[in-house]
This record gives sequence, structure tokens and C-alpha cells, in this order.
Amino acid sequence: MAHVSHGRGDLAGHPDVSEMQARYERVLGGRDVVLVDGPVFLVGLYCAASPWIVHYTTSQPALVLHNVIIGIAIAVLALGFTVMPDRMYGLSGAMCAIGVWMIIAPWIVGTGPDRGVLWNNIIIGALTFLLGAMCVAVASRSRRATP
Repeated sequence: MAHVSHGRGDLAGHPDVSEMQARYERVLGGRDVVLVDGPVFLVGLYCAASPWIVHYTTSQPALVLHNVIIGIAIAVLALGFTVMPDRMYGLSGAMCAIGVWMIIAPWIVGTGPDRGVLWNNIIIGALTFLLGAMCVAVASRSRRATP
């Protein structure tokens, strides 16, 4: 029987190491995944959980459902940015729009929101807008870098 197991070793001697490095750089696109995608995902999770964290589930039932849906949407965008960055970063502008919507939503969706609900949505909206703007910047920089 032939010995088919490969020993653990360094890839420096591999004949295709330069091609593998070039492919790795193309896949990452020169972007910092941790800087943008992780915080976007965390903002989405917090947005979805915020009605229970800030305790407004009984006073603002419409806003509870709204924040859960928008939070899930933000988290799904973050997952898309991580899994398919070349295709999903086109939705970065939509994330900026979601951020603006989150800021004004308590007055439109809610009924007489108190100060805690207002500040909660304003902070979530501002973070979403800023992270969306960062995603737009990363996407435009990577598009300029590729020929």
C-alpha cells in the first residue's frame, strides 16, 4: 500500500505559492473584514434585541416588531458582506438609508416614544449609517484598486 498521507509542512516550497497568494489578495480585496463586518453584525443583533434590553416591549409593540425586522436585516447584510463581499457591498448605500430610517422611525412607527426609546434608535441609526458609510468607502476603494 502506498503512503498517501501528507506531512504537515510549510507551503513555501509549493510550486503555486505566488498564485495562491495573489488569489488570496483578490478574494480579500484589500479590505479589513474585522473593521466593518463584525460591528455591522453586532449592531444588527443589538437592534433586534433592543426592545427587551431597553424594556419597551409593552409600551411600543409596533416599534418592537419594526426593530426586530430591521435588526435581522442588518445582521443578514453583515453576513452577506462577509460571505460575498464583491456582490453585497453594492448594498452599502441601502445600509446608510436604513440608518437614517432608524433615527426617524420612533416618531413614525412608534406612539409617543419616551427618551430611552428615542436615544436607543438614534444611536442604532447613527451607528448603522456610519458603518454603512464605511462599507461604501471600502467598496469604492476596492473598485478603484481593481482594473
